[in-house]
Amino acid sequence: MVSKNQIKLITGLQQKKYRKQYKQFFAEGAKVVQELLNSNFELQELYTTQPVFNGVTNNKVTQISEAELKKISALTTPNNCLAIFKIPDDKKIEDKGLIMTLDDVRDPGNLGTIIRLCDWFGVKTLICSEQSVDIYNPKVVQATMGSIARVNVVYTDVEGYLANASLPVFGTFMDGKNIYTQKLPQEGIIVMGNEANGISKAIEKKVTDKIAIPRFGSLQETESLNVATAAAIVLSEFRRGS
Repeated sequence: MVSKNQIKLITGLQQKKYRKQYKQFFAEGAKVVQELLNSNFELQELYTTQPVFNGVTNNKVTQISEAELKKISALTTPNNCLAIFKIPDDKKIEDKGLIMTLDDVRDPGNLGTIIRLCDWFGVKTLICSEQSVDIYNPKVVQATMGSIARVNVVYTDVEGYLANASLPVFGTFMDGKNIYTQKLPQEGIIVMGNEANGISKAIEKKVTDKIAIPRFGSLQETESLNVATAAAIVLSEFRRGS
């Protein structure tokens, strides 16, 4: 059974200020929860409608009904479980390999998808501007499908970070060089911009190599690609040469 105080805490964690205050976040669905249980994330409490998990100590498991799960879930159609995890301390940024950097990406689905892409393409570090959507937003956590456990996501002053970076900085622009004709390195920083405005002027000044994904449509009228779609193409091209 879920108490009123527990319901208040869990629903409060849908908001960033309470996640920050309690240093906790929640994940839903057996796949995502199991991925996090298998990682270094520290479980606080597991609420489940059915015993589908092994290796979780009984004092951290609460059996609940579907009606109770609906009260605490952030999903329109709740799955079979919800787990609360401790938010870990920030890790240091290692300037090596490929690093993805996001300049003010606001959509939870885009961030979650980009985290999955980083996981797929072996990008271990994702840098986010302080204005970007919070990684522990329930919609972001859901969209990562567990990849949140394998990618180091750090929020920082991107302009300051790039100013001191030792690696080349690549950014996507309409007037950049055709990405399909470039010899791309195996180490570098890839910057993706805001959904509506692209890379900001301040960050553009820190970009050393401008690249572009060319349009092949006959009318050439499409303004831009979705940022997550563009990230997939860019990462694929960087990895293709490896």
